[in-house]
Amino acid sequence: MKLATYKVIGVMSGTSLDGLDLAYCHFFYQNDQWAFELIESKSISYSSELESKLKHAVNLTAEELLQFDVDYGAYLGNEIKNFIIDHSLEVDFIASHGHTVFHQPDKGFTLQIGSGQEVALATNTKVISDFRTKDVAFGGQGAPLVPIGDQLLFGNYVACLNLGGIANMSFIAGGKRVAFDIGMANMLLNHLANKKSLTYDQSGKIAASGSIDDELLQQLNSLSYFELPYPKSLGYEWFLSDVLPIMEKSELSIEDKMATSVEHEVLQICKVLEKDVNNTGDVLITGGGAFNTHFINRMKALSPAGFNIIIPDAKTIEFKEAIVFALMGVLREREEPNCLKSVTGASIDVSGGEVFLPY
Repeated sequence: MKLATYKVIGVMSGTSLDGLDLAYCHFFYQNDQWAFELIESKSISYSSELESKLKHAVNLTAEELLQFDVDYGAYLGNEIKNFIIDHSLEVDFIASHGHTVFHQPDKGFTLQIGSGQEVALATNTKVISDFRTKDVAFGGQGAPLVPIGDQLLFGNYVACLNLGGIANMSFIAGGKRVAFDIGMANMLLNHLANKKSLTYDQSGKIAASGSIDDELLQQLNSLSYFELPYPKSLGYEWFLSDVLPIMEKSELSIEDKMATSVEHEVLQICKVLEKDVNNTGDVLITGGGAFNTHFINRMKALSPAGFNIIIPDAKTIEFKEAIVFALMGVLREREEPNCLKSVTGASIDVSGGEVFLPY
């Protein structure tokens, strides 16, 4: 049954490993238009032990990974249960992205751990999760998924740029919403900050103190991924195989590596704006990278003429992805498309997500 109002918790854990985002939203469908209200939200930092285990989950054996899927699902369920109790929330269902371990759509698979069944049992609430698998089965990239939310909730911007672990952008081209992973964002910058025993480069101060190295910049800009046509998407495996060897071979200081990495990432984003986005206007930037003052200053300096960089309120920056996954759960509940073939390259629009019940 299609409701007038949906009360949903969206749950997101991104590749930047900066923690777990919970967004309790109300969604309304009126006059053929979706609207939402973010009622409560919470960011939960991972312990160093859990962060390390998530980061290295790609190296686990099959048996260890299956066990971690269950354990991480129980962890998610416990955190969500506390969130519900603390705020006395009335919840129709939970939409959980899980945490991506493997993403190789060219081989026909993607894996997000965080057992939906464990979450359902811990919270005594219906759960919708595993949003990417169906799209991949129909030949799609299974990513990015947020563009459906860009279209339905943030359609007044000419482009929506998310700076999470990976930078991705969505926009209208040829009358259709398209999107793809541009390259790295916080995945590389946080890795470099970790070398200085920091979780991230606050406001981009380390990068701002460094100098851009032309040789390293050219090496990063020459990676073959950037020449591939979209739809295309990235996973942590690409960072390990293609990017990390370049960074480890370089003898530059962390400050110079950071400055060069920011410049590289900004240049790749601006290249997409200039080459692929048909209309100039406002570009919405969200995700943790929107708090990186140096990164945003370089975006403003290098963006092609006619593009206005818009940084929204802190809640939207931090919780946009969790909000959109809540919306994706709503669309799955209504059996409506929540993953667009124009974005992923799948043969059809799909309504992705598996449903797990607590009984």
